[in-house]
Amino acid sequence: MSRPFGEARYRTLLEGLEVTVQLLSEVLSDNRVFRFDAQYFSKTALQIEAKIKESTWCELKDAADQVESFGAYALTNEFSYVEEGIPFLRCLNIRQGFTDFSDVLHITESANSLLSKSEVQPGMVLLTMSGSVGNASVALSSWKYPINSNQDIAKIKPKQGVDSFYLVAFLSSKYGRAQMERLPVGSVQQHIFLWMIERLVIRRLSPETEAVIGKAVSGAYSLEQAAVTSICKAEQTLLRALDLENWQPPEPLTYIRSSRDAFAAGRLDAEYFTPKYAELEAHIRATGNFTSLGELLVLNERGTQPEYAESGLLVVNSKHVNKGEVRLNDDNRQAVASHKALKIKNGDVLINGTGVGTIGRAAPYLHNQDAIPDNHVTVLRSKKGSIDPVYLSVFLNSLAGQYQVNKWLRGSSGQTELYPNDIAQFIIWIAPDEIQKSIRKAVDDALDAKRKAAQLLNAAQRAVEIAIETGEAAALAFLNVIDERNSPSP
Repeated sequence: MSRPFGEARYRTLLEGLEVTVQLLSEVLSDNRVFRFDAQYFSKTALQIEAKIKESTWCELKDAADQVESFGAYALTNEFSYVEEGIPFLRCLNIRQGFTDFSDVLHITESANSLLSKSEVQPGMVLLTMSGSVGNASVALSSWKYPINSNQDIAKIKPKQGVDSFYLVAFLSSKYGRAQMERLPVGSVQQHIFLWMIERLVIRRLSPETEAVIGKAVSGAYSLEQAAVTSICKAEQTLLRALDLENWQPPEPLTYIRSSRDAFAAGRLDAEYFTPKYAELEAHIRATGNFTSLGELLVLNERGTQPEYAESGLLVVNSKHVNKGEVRLNDDNRQAVASHKALKIKNGDVLINGTGVGTIGRAAPYLHNQDAIPDNHVTVLRSKKGSIDPVYLSVFLNSLAGQYQVNKWLRGSSGQTELYPNDIAQFIIWIAPDEIQKSIRKAVDDALDAKRKAAQLLNAAQRAVEIAIETGEAAALAFLNVIDERNSPSP
């Protein structure tokens, strides 16, 4: 070196010609894993931290009584998931500020006791530590407990006087996200550690401002809960009309089928011939107004492996097809699409053909922009006027549809498939128009509530940013305008 080592300066190239210059002593300070990469010392990250520290701030560990996670990965070998039981949250259940239970896994009471350290309590802030790092939400008092979570979710219990909802707004704002985006380690699966989370810098505002921002987040959660209730209402309307609301399927210990039945069906697995499936189909046929799904469709086709690119049509995969809703957001990759490629259109119904916990999940595609399905998603396009696509998706997600999903699955455990030809065999009840319209309205109301919830949560995040950049008065004025805009007309 031309200079003494102690005078060396750390230089990181950022965005081509932009350079971050740091003293070696600054690089080594509080650098437990000895990070010296451009991501960690980017100008944006350093400027964000400096901006937060211009006024009152604290580290997250000083705003929380507890910051914990699941603990040992080895404990996952000590239990198995069950169809019904205690909800077990994973990182994928925490999305864009909300917790989604539509595809949650379940564990037994004994497993919950084993994982007592990771049990979720009302008021905790849940923060993802792996994969899509930094997604945050609040555990609501309205949830049905107990609830548990895996090793990749940090459980943050704020101190008295620290608003959980405000904390989520801050962590989800650019000032929280920028800090967490610099932290992940790992080449394939990105991960952050508890000690990193504890050192996150939190901007503290006046109690009044934090309460107002927290109230906006809480309001967003109320709208999200209203959406869930509306979706449940749609399904209950269907099951009640089909007289399946309190239906108890037969569960004999043994049952016999002839070889003739097996060869006719082309199936030799016992699951296919389970009596409850035949009983359900008989129940639907008894309505006198039914048909096979294939008879309703002009398209029943699974997507192919996309050719991903920097620009093109958005790709929809199985994690984007949620129960009752197809999500399009920053998580969707893009792909090149030829004129012959299968494209998803408004009014299609998408159903997942593979994936543990996601197979058979259906949703109507109600977006105006075309998209491409990947090879795990099947596109169902109904004949004009044959059936409402929203009603069809509710039917497929209900007990009436999911029993048929389970009946027609093929393959071994962990490698099951639901093929288009088998989907075409589903027996569908053609509900009267008034019932289809009622179900459609409930789903439309749910989607509208979800849209408003997302807008309100985004407004709360923006209010945090305005408070830091312009002042608390400006942030409160901004939220007041949002509140007036969304208030019902007199």
